[in-house]
Amino acid sequence: MQGRATSPEAMEDLGRAAAGLAGPGSVFALVGGLGAGKTHWTKGFVAAAGSSSVVTSPTFGLVHEYPGGRWPVFHLDFYRLESADELVALGWDEYLDQNGVIIAEWGDKFPELLPPETVWLQFSVDPDGGRTVREIRN
Repeated sequence: MQGRATSPEAMEDLGRAAAGLAGPGSVFALVGGLGAGKTHWTKGFVAAAGSSSVVTSPTFGLVHEYPGGRWPVFHLDFYRLESADELVALGWDEYLDQNGVIIAEWGDKFPELLPPETVWLQFSVDPDGGRTVREIRN
């Protein structure tokens, strides 16, 4: 699930590759600054899961649901949440029980709520403008 991307399309390709390793109940925590490629990675992931949904950043809506694929994908953004209680109030436990895939941007804000089997991915912007994704252990 690691790799380097020099374009938005290449970042989407990394997301597509990750979707090939996912299944119902998978949780991905995406960690990295603004503009590091998290939403482009998610676009590729959702497309590879078989959904024709248009993927956008959930920063203001907090949660986007993408049905129609092999399993539903729930795309959450923790950036604007102030507490774990807010996430629970959004229905976090229900999302975990949906038998879909959860992609949580800014997952490091509330690591205590993520299941132990969560796949943690660090997104970074390289000095040359490319993006790197690497799996981390939280």
